[in-house]
Amino acid sequence: MDEHSGKTARNLDIQAGDYTRRGACFDGSGTNFAVFSAHAERVELCLFSPDGKTETARVTLPEYTNEIWHGYVPKIGPGQLYGYRVHGAYDPDRGHRFNPNKLLVEPYARALHGEIQWDKAVYGYDTAGGEDRDLKMSTDDSAPFMPKCIVTDLDAEPGARRKPDIPWSETVFYETHLRGFTMRHPDIAEKLRGTFDGFSSDAVIEHMRALGVTSVELLPIHAFADDHHLVEKGLRNYWGYNSFCFFAPQPRYLGPKGVGGFRDMVRKFHEANIEVILDVVYNHTAEGNELGATLTFKGLDNFAYYRTMPDKPRYYINDTGTGNTVNTSHPRVLQLITDSLRYWAETMEVDGFRFDLGTILGREPEGFDQRGGFFDAVGQDPVLAGVKLIGEPWDIGPGGYQVGGFPPGWAEWNDKYRDSIRAYWKGDHGTLRDMAARVTGSGDVYDQRGRRPWSSVNFLTAHDGFTLRDVVSYNDKHNDANGEDNRDGHGDNRSYNYGAEGPTEDEGINAVRRRQMRNMLATLLLSHGTPMILSGDEFGHTQNGNNNIYCQDNELGWLDWNEVDETGSAQIEFVRRLLAIRKEHAIFRRASFRDGLAIRWINPGGKNQTPEEWDDDTALAIGLLLGMPSDVEGADDALILFNPQDEQTDFTLPAHPANKDWTVLVDSNDEGDTDKSRKSGPVFAMAPRSLVMLV
Repeated sequence: MDEHSGKTARNLDIQAGDYTRRGACFDGSGTNFAVFSAHAERVELCLFSPDGKTETARVTLPEYTNEIWHGYVPKIGPGQLYGYRVHGAYDPDRGHRFNPNKLLVEPYARALHGEIQWDKAVYGYDTAGGEDRDLKMSTDDSAPFMPKCIVTDLDAEPGARRKPDIPWSETVFYETHLRGFTMRHPDIAEKLRGTFDGFSSDAVIEHMRALGVTSVELLPIHAFADDHHLVEKGLRNYWGYNSFCFFAPQPRYLGPKGVGGFRDMVRKFHEANIEVILDVVYNHTAEGNELGATLTFKGLDNFAYYRTMPDKPRYYINDTGTGNTVNTSHPRVLQLITDSLRYWAETMEVDGFRFDLGTILGREPEGFDQRGGFFDAVGQDPVLAGVKLIGEPWDIGPGGYQVGGFPPGWAEWNDKYRDSIRAYWKGDHGTLRDMAARVTGSGDVYDQRGRRPWSSVNFLTAHDGFTLRDVVSYNDKHNDANGEDNRDGHGDNRSYNYGAEGPTEDEGINAVRRRQMRNMLATLLLSHGTPMILSGDEFGHTQNGNNNIYCQDNELGWLDWNEVDETGSAQIEFVRRLLAIRKEHAIFRRASFRDGLAIRWINPGGKNQTPEEWDDDTALAIGLLLGMPSDVEGADDALILFNPQDEQTDFTLPAHPANKDWTVLVDSNDEGDTDKSRKSGPVFAMAPRSLVMLV
């Protein structure tokens, strides 16, 4: 009898199985287990009791084919808990960290029972050692402190299901955290808050639908770890950018429907004609550097799954800044990622993916390559070619900033847009030229190789950084609650407090802040490209100046729907109005850089902006005249006037070619009266720090 087993291993019937079906695949009679490891010497399948506390059987996978260890166990089905122990060389100097004392989560596991407990046993080395402690193998059993994999039977359903299939030119992203959105929502049952079941509530979907967004982008929902150092501080990972299993959803997000609740959530959004986009983290895992835990890849085949230093494979290449970098140059690792993407697109029916630190995925041993294996594999895949692909085009490695460098077919987060528009409305000198490029689709970046204006995902704020309200309320970050002496978080925020740091009762300051939020929201939603709104910005959510709430899974990070006052409601209505205008007028949804759109930049005198005026760093007030060919639906001409200056500016409006009157549809100086349009005279007196849009 195996000393770790509750039954004799040889009494557990195991057959050869199939190496081509990765993961734990139930066929109605039993389960096929298959896992990749090129350098292992033996792989043991461990079965556990329903509570995950007792290892009831352990058996060696009997076959090894094409570097896949595999076996088939009859009468094992959905609900069975399992994990792996992998035997091989523990030789960190050669890049190998096999340790059968460590229970491993299987990379293809589709559900997990429990979460990681940070005991010293989850580390593969002797934590009591000295400087070279990771060279000495730990003999502590990690099973009591590890989540267990669960056999599931949720597969793609035959037959075509309706998806929204929103054209890129009509797409509006809404980035949100399903837990943060729901935890304080009064119209969501308390027991469902923080879960997929709660996020699919009618109140959530109705808010999105009424606002006018087309695509909800969820922060990571793949199973992730709460960082050890956070747990020691009484905090935990809120954002979830610490994945260790690319198929299983985060256990704490599961509601009464379990894993199936995720797909039900997606289908409810689809019924409302709203897409679901997943933020995915394939660039690194929660196992950290050489002193990190042994949870999955590190114990399965460290040398294959991670990029290690060529001359010292004991250490990891750290282009992610998290301690390790997933090795997408290895064909089995690349297959793991593409299999994961197809699973979420086909079985779970999601509509697209946003890739955290996406530059990593395009890295080959010689550096970033937009013709690298990952991009080629995704580009030719018949499933993945039909979903939305959005890259975060940077990492911290050499040549890591790749805005504009992704292949055709991809959209990219454009941080040039964020920085330029914030600086412009702040009133910084010398920002006019760059603002003009960003508002008209960043053609200087994306007008190449047939790429379209929608390739630029324009955003003012995202989960990482200040909220919009904090952009206009704080000069500096205030991240003290994170316990890192305010050293964490981005230092260059292009923000301004207008006279008081943080909340104030000065109504003059508050009025300017509200108007500046409206100015930036209007700029975002009238710009060419794909707009992305940060959840909560529509009503002025604040994080009290914290621009890095990655560890604030509490009321600081959660949206407070009970405090959406009259001002917040007016801002929601302002956003709704802007999105309705964007939808109605094709001139703001430019689909091509070659659509015949006429673009004129005019000075306050109503004349074309001169080269001398462009070169004047102190000149900021300007107008944008857009004219669409008459055969295009919704082809009204449009005029946007920008005045970021702290003084009134009079604009002479250009004469319309058909002698039509200009009608004001948006004026950021109007507070709470967003639906009222009005005719304009030949000269428009623009209030300080305001934006006006006329058609």
